[in-house]
Amino acid sequence: QAQLIESGGGLVQDGGSLLLSCTATGHTFANNAMGWFRQSSGKEREFVAVLACATTQYSDSVKCRFTISRDNAKNTGCLQLNSLKPEDAAVYYCAVFEHDSCPAPSRWTRAAEYDHWGQGTQVTVSS
Repeated sequence: QAQLIESGGGLVQDGGSLLLSCTATGHTFANNAMGWFRQSSGKEREFVAVLACATTQYSDSVKCRFTISRDNAKNTGCLQLNSLKPEDAAVYYCAVFEHDSCPAPSRWTRAAEYDHWGQGTQVTVSS
């Protein structure tokens, strides 16, 4: 059974950095889109970043601060979080969107399009 396991969350000061990792087991997602979403208390899950079809896309709120990457040989994806702000605090989820041909980029930001999800990792930013 396919599983995604996130790690790397924690407590960091305002302006600090974290590296989140997502390891896939039970299935190879090398040719599928891998995305990151986050959800804070009382809010809906929101798109953060995606690496799909050899391109990347970021939400405006994290652009130029976060970087998404993946290592297909290790079936692992990463999200580097820099210049963290208190409003970045949330549970961060990695997810995989299985597809054959490259889907329209507008679909990459929709949580409902993703087929597999990790359990989430908490990021807390102190001011």
